[in-house]
Amino acid sequence: MLLYIIRHADPDYDNGTITPDGHLEAEALAALLEKQGLDNIYSSPLGRAVHTMEYTAKRLNKPYELLDWMQEITGMYQDIEEIGTVAPFNVPGEFILNDEPFPTHDNWSQNHFFRNNEQLMAKIAQIRQGSDDLLETHGYKREGGRYKCLRPNKHKVAVFCHGGLGLTWLAHLLQIPISIAWSSFWLAPSSVTVVLMDQRTEKWAVPRCIELGATSHLHKADLPVKLRGIPADLFHG
Repeated sequence: MLLYIIRHADPDYDNGTITPDGHLEAEALAALLEKQGLDNIYSSPLGRAVHTMEYTAKRLNKPYELLDWMQEITGMYQDIEEIGTVAPFNVPGEFILNDEPFPTHDNWSQNHFFRNNEQLMAKIAQIRQGSDDLLETHGYKREGGRYKCLRPNKHKVAVFCHGGLGLTWLAHLLQIPISIAWSSFWLAPSSVTVVLMDQRTEKWAVPRCIELGATSHLHKADLPVKLRGIPADLFHG
């Protein structure tokens, strides 16, 4: 199975939708996904994800399902003296990697920016459970860090969601520290991350990221990659 984790197109956060440029991105994305072919389409219920997804669903003439657990991680901000208030998935790496022991899959939440945030931990638990339930629906049951192949398949499943949620989900699938995924990777608007359920034996499969934050559809349509979540002054020229 191939799992496509897709960040929504360029967002209009104030109005709960996507910008005019975002509509162009979503249209270009739909053209790409039409060539890939999809078996199932899911989306966060938030407008910016739904309005991105609708271009693909319409172009492929396929139904879709909205899942509440795919909503973005919101309302759980961290106060950092040096830079102000940020979402947990925007805490810079310099604060995550400032002390030893460095984050692991098991201890990352002990960083003082995260350890007392019960709402954040509850949301992450919801994401993990939602992921496990979705994959089991498609034939892969999580046991520890690997997945028992109940009904192995070559289905292509697309999920339209959000940047912070997408990285959190990817960290869960790949068994890497969530804070490292947040601070070390970035997903552009309308980008596509592809995870293969890599099955080498009869019984087990393990998620393997074969494409991260791809934006080939934007380049083909002569559209720029929007630096949403990246300070523009970090780029020159």
